[in-house]
Amino acid sequence: MAQKKAHEVDGWLARPPGAFPIVLIYGPDRGLVSERATLFVRQAGFQADDPFSVTRLDAGELEGDPGRLMDEANTVAMFADRRLIWIKGAGAHKALGAALKDLCANPPAATIILVEGGDLKKGAPIRAAIEQGSAGMALPCYVDQARAIDRIIDQVLARDGLTIAADARQALKASLGGDRLASRSEIEKLALYARSDSRIEVAHVTEVIGDVSAKSLDDATDAILVGDIAAFDRAYSGWVNAGNAPFQLVSAVMRQFQQLEMLRMALDGGASAASAVGAAKPPIFFSRRNTVERAVQRWTAAAIARGLDRLQATVLAMRTRAQLDEPTARQALLALAVEARRLR
Repeated sequence: MAQKKAHEVDGWLARPPGAFPIVLIYGPDRGLVSERATLFVRQAGFQADDPFSVTRLDAGELEGDPGRLMDEANTVAMFADRRLIWIKGAGAHKALGAALKDLCANPPAATIILVEGGDLKKGAPIRAAIEQGSAGMALPCYVDQARAIDRIIDQVLARDGLTIAADARQALKASLGGDRLASRSEIEKLALYARSDSRIEVAHVTEVIGDVSAKSLDDATDAILVGDIAAFDRAYSGWVNAGNAPFQLVSAVMRQFQQLEMLRMALDGGASAASAVGAAKPPIFFSRRNTVERAVQRWTAAAIARGLDRLQATVLAMRTRAQLDEPTARQALLALAVEARRLR
């Protein structure tokens, strides 16, 4: 089976072996998928905008005409030694998965096939075809974690000769992470804004950085904490309608409740809500501290434990019934918002 773990992808892309002419790059972070696909194209020696050597196709179109991919893959380039077929929007496409399986078994000699996919589950036709094919390589991309965000910050600031204060870095990281390209764009915007000062402070961050990690995610989480059902409904709809995975929101709410549990323990131990929230690890972004302070005073330890049990059951239900993940997530999160309203 030809696949890499998430932390191995950057190293593989730095020197992509020629033994894998069919490559799948997939994951929920669309910006990261796009960035790595563009890097692969460059590392493979192609110009992304060259119409003679690069053919772009949509997965939806190929699903209705899978024979087209085979025809394209075996077409000889007129003005280049090799061709790249760049397929975007791959999801649960069975016919396309079957076509890719055939190509992995008998890859064309002078054609490279690059597939960009979404959050493909294990066993999805396209992912299975490439992972199990001797000529295929599958590269997973997941949402930026803290280490990856730090790496992007360091790259951009080093390029521009800037430094950043520790509290400014924390504030910046709290505002980033939803999408790789959007995160990089915001960091570059911040670097441009602070270039004349040489050092980035918290004031720079608050003045410049937008809500990159999808404002609706924080809005939905905060609405659940304080029991604002109408606000939750708007934020949840915005999150899903933007093409984001419901599982990411459930995971974010679970992390918040795990942190809330620790804060409640500090509160029950004699600390004030303000001091408990101020000392939280990881730190809570300053614009949300008042909301979290109210929540930790409102949610009892028993209520938090019930909330975590519900979230864990929801995660299991979403994994076993993937086709119902959206209504399953909404029902569970709405129940938590109702519980918060009752506690209020």
